[in-house]
Amino acid sequence: MKPIVKLSVFTLASVVLSGCVLGPDYQRPDSSVPLEFRHTPGWKVAQPAELSSAVAWWSLYQDATLADLLKQLEASNQNLRAAEAAWREARALVGGSRSALYPNATGQVGTSRTGNDQGVNKSNEVALGLSWQLDIWGQVRRQVEASEANAQASAAEWAGVRLSQQSELVQNYLQLRVIDEQMRLLDATVKAYQRSLQLTENRYKAGVVTRADVSQALTQLKNTQAQRLDLDWQRARYEHAIAVLVGSTPNAVQVARVETLPQLPVLPMDVPSALLERRPDIAAAERQVMAANAEIGVAETAYFPDLTLSASGGYRGSNLADWISMPNRFWSIGPQFAMTLFDAGLRRSKVEQAEARYDQQVARYRQTTLQAIGEVEDALVQLNVLAEEIVVQREALAASQDTLRLTENQYQAGMVDYLAVTSAQTIALNSERTLLNLLGTQLTASVQLISALGGGWQMETGEQ
Repeated sequence: MKPIVKLSVFTLASVVLSGCVLGPDYQRPDSSVPLEFRHTPGWKVAQPAELSSAVAWWSLYQDATLADLLKQLEASNQNLRAAEAAWREARALVGGSRSALYPNATGQVGTSRTGNDQGVNKSNEVALGLSWQLDIWGQVRRQVEASEANAQASAAEWAGVRLSQQSELVQNYLQLRVIDEQMRLLDATVKAYQRSLQLTENRYKAGVVTRADVSQALTQLKNTQAQRLDLDWQRARYEHAIAVLVGSTPNAVQVARVETLPQLPVLPMDVPSALLERRPDIAAAERQVMAANAEIGVAETAYFPDLTLSASGGYRGSNLADWISMPNRFWSIGPQFAMTLFDAGLRRSKVEQAEARYDQQVARYRQTTLQAIGEVEDALVQLNVLAEEIVVQREALAASQDTLRLTENQYQAGMVDYLAVTSAQTIALNSERTLLNLLGTQLTASVQLISALGGGWQMETGEQ
């Protein structure tokens, strides 16, 4: 008995002193990304960092109604609640993995009867047991490492769902505000066309113009009224989408009309080097690489023996009266080594599977990073082009309005027929609607850029 005890003590001491952990230690994989963005100098890329607290990036649009809707989304969005519950589940798994580092104690109380030709025997037993599988090769520690990385990935995915839902709500809200502007424009245009129709009818009664001019003015008015009615269902669709995002039924949310578009955020020329550090999908992909790396170590420990220290003791007797007494006492203690001697390549297969999963996660991480760069590049070039396009469109609108004014004067002077007036009116209206659509696209592109950057370009310290 003494040599076994000495061996156990020696083994335990060597384990504590060595702290052996199998498998590769984690190193963040390299990612081939550009040092700066092509379309905007000064925008640089950095490695993903730990998740920081969320910033209210939507405040850049300076819209109180939008801010209130985002608060409702944070409180009631169902996709966000599901992601938060998934994170709590992943966090609980960390505790489950860590528990394997500690001894396991059990208790047992029972009674049994056994019978044969000799009669019936009764046995009462109370026992306590203690077992501890020592983490010699770091299997449990690697499992804890993997579960912690998975929990961090789940937290990043939760942040990603939040950013995605916020971005979707802001884009829907901005499009709704563009429709409000379209409604304002068409309402004013309908009134102008009604005045033109009345003027044309008066001129027809006076014998100055033909009936065709009245028909053209009426056609122009009715077409515009139809376009105005079409905006009602378009606005309702965006309003319903906003309601669902804030966790309400479509008829429970009404967004009042306003006559101005939200403020377009100013695009900075330079940003900190930590550009994509807060992007949740990159952080999640990198944590999944870490988890896959730890799983390689878990698989490699199967090649080595497990050492379990166990002890048990208690009382066993046939009579309850003298059940708990020294003669009925029993105990056992000792170490146990166990390992697989032959498995026809099963352990090697599991290691290869773990290594393949790691390679998959590395590829997904690099692809996620490349996709993030592409999304930022797309948003940057779109914003740059839109800024130039809006300037040109404003000039086109001014020219069309000037043409309309001159054509109306010529019509009143009898120099042109009403067809020229309706043509100039159509061009002027389409020019202004095109400008509004461009402004709406510009606002949407700014949201997409903020989302591509992981929630804005402002740092938590206020640095820009």
